[in-house]
Amino acid sequence: MENNPPKLLTRLRTTLRTRHYSYRTEETYVHWAKRYVRHFAYRHPEEMGAAEVMAFITYLATERNVSAATQNQALSALRFLYQEVLRKPLGNAVLSVRAREPERRPVVLSPREVVKVLAELDGTTRLISLLLYGSGIRLQECLRLRVKDLDLDRGEIVVRRGKGAKDRVTVMPEATRPMIERELEAVRRGHQSDLRNGIRVPLPGALDVKYPMADQEWPWQWLFPSRRGKRRKSGKRVRLPLHPTTVQRAVRKAVQAAGISKPATCHSFRHSFATHLLEDHYDIRTVQELLGHSDVRTTMKYTHVLNRGARGVLSPLDRLSERLSAVASVASGSGVGSPLARGSGVPVLTPGSVVPVLAQGSVVPVLAQGVGVSTGNSGLGKGADGQSA
Repeated sequence: MENNPPKLLTRLRTTLRTRHYSYRTEETYVHWAKRYVRHFAYRHPEEMGAAEVMAFITYLATERNVSAATQNQALSALRFLYQEVLRKPLGNAVLSVRAREPERRPVVLSPREVVKVLAELDGTTRLISLLLYGSGIRLQECLRLRVKDLDLDRGEIVVRRGKGAKDRVTVMPEATRPMIERELEAVRRGHQSDLRNGIRVPLPGALDVKYPMADQEWPWQWLFPSRRGKRRKSGKRVRLPLHPTTVQRAVRKAVQAAGISKPATCHSFRHSFATHLLEDHYDIRTVQELLGHSDVRTTMKYTHVLNRGARGVLSPLDRLSERLSAVASVASGSGVGSPLARGSGVPVLTPGSVVPVLAQGSVVPVLAQGVGVSTGNSGLGKGADGQSA
């Protein structure tokens, strides 16, 4: 009797794991495969092809109104399913429907806003948020830190298998040292309890085979463990890291309580870390290494808020009061309509003109009781043909 072939989702997961895709990518691709099959009344993908994929992507874009990023994600998942699992390439016609993603500006908090949000947090979520802002690490990278990844003497944090399966070293804020030491003491007490209750921590890859006792050792323990252990299908009880939704909900409530109107999230701390370093004149290559970007152009997006305003430009509105002060000074020093002012081509004050003045923070055109701005005989107010410029 022949064995039944593995199911489609099992084949998809096996192919992804063979190619060492991340767990989150695996879950995303499986999710889109399920939605694709359900959309066509559970027909097997083997019976469908490019036409059905095109129809599904069109459905997502026109009827579900998904974003360009979501549309491209679904297309990538189905391309992998057909090309790598079913060995039925879709062709260039389908792949060409990849949507153009808009270039969005990251949400960056000012230093004052960062302080206000952090003031609304406490306990473990406060420490995690401090590390997100102070080290520039991603939320998942922070939650997957182990005891061995902290170097208190050097003030460094080693990020293992970050985005793109890359390791990197970033700074550990000195201000977080006391809180980290208290957290480590709490983790050590929990570790002793787990050893008595037979709870272990999962290890990456096949390290549990190479080092059978490593899951009981102190260096491999999570810095931010979950409160409850979980029993796996094998019957083994394990302690997983804290779930990201716990921190995300706390930060969302803190942003609201702080009265901040920006759509800030946990990732906004990372954006703020990069922007504030660049504002402090740190080299962009240094910031690139701390963030773990492969391309410096990715880091360049944080230069949009350097110094003040957009691209560091000072609005002419902010200079208006200075210019009006200079005009008034010239008028008072040489007399209204004096030959000195008229001959120099400097605008002077004459009765009947309208002067824009700063009133309670806004620019309001008012008639200054018969005193206003005039161009005199300099010709600045009229064109060559005598018409107003």
